[in-house]
Amino acid sequence: MRRSLALLTALALLGTGSGCASRGDAAPGAEQKVLRYQGAVGAVTLPELAADLGYLDSISLKWIGNTTSGPQDIQAATTGDVEFGGAFNGAIVKLRAAKAPIQAVVGYYGVNEQVYGGFYVLDGSPIRSAKDLIGKKIGMNTLGAHYEAILKTYLVRNGLTDEEVRKVEPIVVPPVSTEQSLRAGQIDVAVLSGTLRDKALEKGGIHPLFTDYELLGAFTAGSYVFRTDFLKRNPGTVRTFVTGVAKAIEWTRTTPREQVIARYADILRKRARNEDDSQLKFWRSTGVAGAGGLIADKEFSTWVDWLDRSGELKNGKPALTDLFTNQYNAYKAAS
Repeated sequence: MRRSLALLTALALLGTGSGCASRGDAAPGAEQKVLRYQGAVGAVTLPELAADLGYLDSISLKWIGNTTSGPQDIQAATTGDVEFGGAFNGAIVKLRAAKAPIQAVVGYYGVNEQVYGGFYVLDGSPIRSAKDLIGKKIGMNTLGAHYEAILKTYLVRNGLTDEEVRKVEPIVVPPVSTEQSLRAGQIDVAVLSGTLRDKALEKGGIHPLFTDYELLGAFTAGSYVFRTDFLKRNPGTVRTFVTGVAKAIEWTRTTPREQVIARYADILRKRARNEDDSQLKFWRSTGVAGAGGLIADKEFSTWVDWLDRSGELKNGKPALTDLFTNQYNAYKAAS
């Protein structure tokens, strides 16, 4: 995680030092209406859904490619390569603590009884407790983000010392390869979530050691961020974006699941990127806890306190008001 923090710091300084502003199509004095972003292969993001439902009004989205991880996505927002990016809230805390000029504005994914990430082992594995993870390899999609934080929280809560925690080895494994790596014995524990988890469970032979839902309950885990200079220059655009995403979240809550999946499949078909849509049948929920993606204090303070205890916040604990705001979200008044 220290390596991740060093990289985040360097990129934050690059973003602020270069004085790069968001490169959009707005005329002088006008708010920017074209928002560049990164997508995800075979998946539909909430902004893409909002645009398809007509919730973004005059705002248009410009896809520039697919992100490799949440930390990479918010780094791209920091350096001005995209207008907004999304990541695990703990990753946002680290980047903001490294002086990156970003602020979260709306939650976009979370954890609940339907949507969760699990740490899976093979049936018959001798791993049955946190102590059994000492010296073992845990495969996950990226380091310094959601699942590394969940893993270390689990280890500490179950009594492992700092020295023992350091002997547990999280390693990066591409999500599409994680199940196979577990079954082939290349890793001892596989972090699986969403459609990849459900596909793996269909085959059988694996079970969870623990899940993030069992550990922390329901919570919004990740948020979309903008650069603070973009927020100042384009408050109307941000308000429209956030409200559109918020309405899309609520649309998924109130629309029959089969219709949501059909809409996602139609969006994939229309954008014509030659993607496999077979995983869409496993969709359950966004997992977002707050109405319209409203962000609760605990969804950032939990990770601020954890990172501070682990010595990751060298510049001190950032204020919650610097990390996120609900001011652009129309659901704030209703709450």
